[in-house]
Amino acid sequence: MDTYAKRRADLYTWMARTSTAVVVLEDTEGRRNPAVRYFSGHPSDALLILTITGHAVLCPWDENLAEMMASVDVIVPYTEYGRHPIAAVSGIVGKIGVPPHSRVEIPDDTPYPLFLRYVEALLEYDVLCRTDGVADEIARMRSIKDAEEIATVEKACVITDGIIDLIERQVKNGKIKTELDVALLIEREARAAGAEGTGFETLAAGPTRSFGIHAFPPFTAGSFSSPGLSILDFGVKVAGYTSDVTLTVAAGELSPAQEKQLALVERAYDAALALYKPGTPTRDASLKADEIFRKGKRSMPHALGHGIGLEAHEGPAIRNREDNEWKYEPGMIVTLEPGLYDPRIGGCRLENDILITETGNRVLTNARIIRP
Repeated sequence: MDTYAKRRADLYTWMARTSTAVVVLEDTEGRRNPAVRYFSGHPSDALLILTITGHAVLCPWDENLAEMMASVDVIVPYTEYGRHPIAAVSGIVGKIGVPPHSRVEIPDDTPYPLFLRYVEALLEYDVLCRTDGVADEIARMRSIKDAEEIATVEKACVITDGIIDLIERQVKNGKIKTELDVALLIEREARAAGAEGTGFETLAAGPTRSFGIHAFPPFTAGSFSSPGLSILDFGVKVAGYTSDVTLTVAAGELSPAQEKQLALVERAYDAALALYKPGTPTRDASLKADEIFRKGKRSMPHALGHGIGLEAHEGPAIRNREDNEWKYEPGMIVTLEPGLYDPRIGGCRLENDILITETGNRVLTNARIIRP
């Protein structure tokens, strides 16, 4: 049994427990869902139909790509159904011979008008589009990485660290002068190292723009690593899995306020890292960082972290909200990213990727505050 079949077997168990006969996953423009890749290996643009009887049917846009990359039981070209998702689902469900009145669950982000059309096309079945359904179960499954996923993220992190080291050298020798310089360097080096590219659009913000949590636009031709605080947030994607790091460049002679901001972020990082361990609520780490910032008369305007994998942001959530019920579990790969921002003095964020182990954690990346 290959990796994808093992993952599907776990979901089939959930389907049997909830009496769900068919699960429909869709990865299309406007509704991207990497669960299709997670369960099949096919990178994008496809419907994946899973049945309680243990069958996986892929309906891809690109049949040639699917034949090369997908690990499923059956591949049915999308063109056979007029390139229409409802026609494809109803046709495949009919061919499989799903008994009438069975439960067919479609994606929870299906727009209501489209849901009504599914109901009309599948009149013999109980069509489900719900919260607390298969999407939540898949999110839980994906939050805990298997050995193959961990190895893949580790490869992305090795490439990421090499790029961080190169950036530090080029910042110190003056080769990186603009946000554009550093963003294009990351893209080139990632692909040269065998990565699929960047995991998300690189955020490079020089001293005049680093006050933003996510700089807009993401990068410009403006100055980077000039005197003051610059922020660089990027990730490298390997076989669909991304790293996610943020480093701060602290250049020139800093003001007392800037030095205090750097010190607070580093202190919050160290204190929160100690709470990244199995069985601990993820909220505890966020509250610890908040406590340190509060004592410094500052506050962090975003969550402390999140899971990474096939998406740059996935489960678990690491935030201080009272409804956050996630706990760290072995196999989770998460970020730790305390940050502070001020329009007058600039911003600082320090983000690394952390693997939760049986006994604690292992830091996978080496992002840091760089002082040229």
